[in-house]
Amino acid sequence: MELGGGPPGPGRPALEQEGIQALQQSVGWLLASYGWYILFGCVTVYLVVQKLAEKMRARRRNRPDAAGAPLEPDVVVRRQEALAAARFRMQEELNEQAEKYKEKQRQLEEEKRRQKIAIWESMQEGKSYKGNLKPNQQEIESTASASSTVPKPKPNKKPLRGGYNPLSGEGGGTCAWRPGRRGGPSSSG
Repeated sequence: MELGGGPPGPGRPALEQEGIQALQQSVGWLLASYGWYILFGCVTVYLVVQKLAEKMRARRRNRPDAAGAPLEPDVVVRRQEALAAARFRMQEELNEQAEKYKEKQRQLEEEKRRQKIAIWESMQEGKSYKGNLKPNQQEIESTASASSTVPKPKPNKKPLRGGYNPLSGEGGGTCAWRPGRRGGPSSSG
């Protein structure tokens, strides 16, 4: 006993045939409206999947150790020896750089110590102290004083605006800032 009451068509209930017809109409409409887009989308997805599968196969061929294949012992030993040699070379370079840096620091400290001794001796002898000059400037100055040329005296230039402070409101100028009144709203009385 069927629920449809009797088959109106060849062996199927009417409700089932209506569902199939509605499905055929919607699929037909979908293909008619978006058929080319669906086709191009399917082709694109297929090509992307093929490209990714090819890359995965190439990656597996390039890395046999990742696939779990046993490696030859001599290859492993050679790789480890090369790695150890590279580490040793890098460590030697680092040690050389550290040694150069330490030597440079020692030379700088020795130069500072000599400079302090020279300043102390000059102070003990009563000479002027030129502590703000760097050592190379002192050498230039000593060679310049030892030469026979006499430097020209610089003319004294007066400053452009003597004692000008823009925040004070004095000293000329057309723009002068003055603080506002401290009182509240103006009161007339």
